[in-house]
Amino acid sequence: MNSFRSSLISSLRRPRIMGVALLGGLLMAAGGGMAEETVPFPKLPEGAGEISSKAAKTFTTTESGLKYRILRPGTGVKPTAQQKVVANYQGWLFNGRLFDSSYARGMPTTFGLNQVVKGWTEGLQLVGKGGMIELEIPGYLGYGLQGQSGSGIPPNATLHFLVELIDVMD
Repeated sequence: MNSFRSSLISSLRRPRIMGVALLGGLLMAAGGGMAEETVPFPKLPEGAGEISSKAAKTFTTTESGLKYRILRPGTGVKPTAQQKVVANYQGWLFNGRLFDSSYARGMPTTFGLNQVVKGWTEGLQLVGKGGMIELEIPGYLGYGLQGQSGSGIPPNATLHFLVELIDVMD
């Protein structure tokens, strides 16, 4: 290991100085690179379509911090933030507790992409009509510090979603 990376790693052992995400970026800049973690696919709810055999086994992180992976790309148009979409979804917390599911209600949901949490607005623009995406939404792109007490979502919770984009409307 070169001396720059060695001293960088030593100084980063003090978590108050820098976060893990910054560590990864600095190590990559220093020529180290980080191995991507393969994550098992989520358990599909009854009524969900199939995951593509070419689905990503790892998450991609956007500049905002949203993590996503396309489980099925879809063949139709991708929505914009100003459009309405029809989607089936289920959401769960880090501990695995399901907090909402249109699959369980037996009916997809229609909503404007600019009327939901920021993580959904950003994430659903990455998949085409007929596609499926898995989202990992950090608290600041979800319900933030207030949480969603009626749904049992605690403050600053990371939200996980499986979403199938059924239709995109004007």
